[in-house]
Amino acid sequence: MSELQPRVLSDINALKALAHPLRQQLMTWLQCHGPATSADLAAELGEDRGATSYHLRQLARFGFIEEETDRSSGRRKYWRAIPQDVRLPRRPTELDVAVAAEEIGRQWMERADRDLTAYLSNRGALGEFAASAIHSFGSTMLTAEELAEFSEEYIAFLKRWHREPGQAPPGSRHISVMFHAFPTPDSGDES
Repeated sequence: MSELQPRVLSDINALKALAHPLRQQLMTWLQCHGPATSADLAAELGEDRGATSYHLRQLARFGFIEEETDRSSGRRKYWRAIPQDVRLPRRPTELDVAVAAEEIGRQWMERADRDLTAYLSNRGALGEFAASAIHSFGSTMLTAEELAEFSEEYIAFLKRWHREPGQAPPGSRHISVMFHAFPTPDSGDES
């Protein structure tokens, strides 16, 4: 994944396609577990197979997933997440783009909160993974340009460690990584 260029989602139709909550669940499942059929995903997520199939086609239409043709046959299609560096626009000028990007960002934050809460509630059962996990909170002083550079360096580091589900060595688990870098609100700051 490290050679991929960032895909900044500024197209309103692609943003709307990704903003649907079920599509977010489908993408997350495919990214964590690898290729699956609409029937597999419907069973895993407790959804209607027809709806799952429709939403998978919409994700494919906008380049987020693709059919895995080697495994597919007839009407039984396997879908896989396309490895990519998807980013939300930083300063969208169009209102509908800003609203859709905000919704996706909200869903990503909710998923991060759910994942972290679930981990913290169950870390005793995770053995060596819990012992290897880290929580860190730090701060520094940066210019806006340095903050952008810092963020790009972080993303490059994360890409270096990225593996698709089928490429992971034995004993691997899916690992959630959360990163937030933002200006610290001043106590007197009204915005």
